Amino acid sequence: MVTSDVPGQVPDQNSDPVSDHVSNHASDHVPEKQPAVECPEGAKESWLVAHGILLEPGPRRILATASFINMLGSGVFTLSAAVFFTRSVGLPVAQVGLGMGGGALVGLLSGIPVGRIADRRGPREVYLLTLTAQAVAMAMLVLVHSFWLFTTVICLTQLAGSASQAARGPIVRGLAGERPARFRAYMRAAVNLATSIGALVAALVVQLDTHAAYLCLVLGNAVSFLATAAVVSRLPSLPPVPSPPGDGRWSALKDYRYMVVTALDGVMSMHGAVLVFALPLWIIGHTHAPRWFVGTSVLVNTLMVVFLQVRASRGIDSADSAARAWRRAGWAFLAGLSLIGLAAGLPAWGAVLLILAGVGVHTFGELLHAAGSFELRYLLAPAHAQGQYSGVFRFGSGLSSVAAPSVLAWLCLDGGTVGWSVMGGVFLVVGLVVPGVVRWAQPA
Repeated sequence: MVTSDVPGQVPDQNSDPVSDHVSNHASDHVPEKQPAVECPEGAKESWLVAHGILLEPGPRRILATASFINMLGSGVFTLSAAVFFTRSVGLPVAQVGLGMGGGALVGLLSGIPVGRIADRRGPREVYLLTLTAQAVAMAMLVLVHSFWLFTTVICLTQLAGSASQAARGPIVRGLAGERPARFRAYMRAAVNLATSIGALVAALVVQLDTHAAYLCLVLGNAVSFLATAAVVSRLPSLPPVPSPPGDGRWSALKDYRYMVVTALDGVMSMHGAVLVFALPLWIIGHTHAPRWFVGTSVLVNTLMVVFLQVRASRGIDSADSAARAWRRAGWAFLAGLSLIGLAAGLPAWGAVLLILAGVGVHTFGELLHAAGSFELRYLLAPAHAQGQYSGVFRFGSGLSSVAAPSVLAWLCLDGGTVGWSVMGGVFLVVGLVVPGVVRWAQPA
């Protein structure tokens, strides 16, 4: 369920060195491989590491820990932000929606230029600066008391968040190790687990419903950014990859093939709003399923991502396999959304069974799309411009997250059962088109 598009920043990270599996690309796209971190001689691998619950000691574990802390704080805030602004600050719902939507759009502007700075100056150092900026901007929310001040500070938090994601983009590739696809899958599972814990804390804050509790929520998120920065400071510095002669300042924006892949990913990424926006409204307004089932369906999705993302990512370690994963995801989205749409008008038990089946199949598509998206995002981008390309990719998915509620409301909620199938058909068309587009987009 959690993607890189939530307001609290769900990151994904990469950098210059990369594993052997990208050897099929042009040599200027393949940086030097870093040595794997090994246990000291004679030391026994811990049970948690052996079973994949923890990563081996070293930079990858540090990066995963930082991501977990970051998402824990951001998850708490994201899931209760609207309630904070309406109940604690006292802003009307319409103004909160307008301000947060505008902030999300403005925030997209910082990703590409900051990503380029990270490519040239070193991603770890720039990432530390953006985390500090996030902490300051988040703490400023306690001063908000009017719509215009609210909008200004929200824009600052979103600008800092988008910059942070672009800056950390080159870090994951640099520390991904021998099995980058598995590492990225582990990272996604970890941030989903953090979000689940954050949801419990957010529920507690909303239940308390006091000004002091909401202030603790905001300041706690600001502290989480500083804690993340403290952990990230333990990572090794990753030197920038030299640009080839003649490389332009904004090469990512001129790479029209990568832009096409980004646009397709943006359309496919709208699936992230299905379970958190369209499904709750569909359950409450169009089916006989009990209201409490809204939380259950999201919990099923989250648990599947936490426990199955690494397994689902196996074998998705090249551009071609990533494109095939998208194609399978398209079929899964069509099936899942069609099942959810058929729940309308059924008895409560029938609606619950169909929605559960639909959520399960939809989540399977989500797992495949996430694994394929991570792979294409990095493998189709040159090593010397990972931050800039990461900003471009983030821009596409960010626009998608802004447009998704309107599109899903029109097709799924207003269109009824047929509309759900039509939305699934849109995902299928993207999945079927992607393999050919990816072959066209790969470096010669």
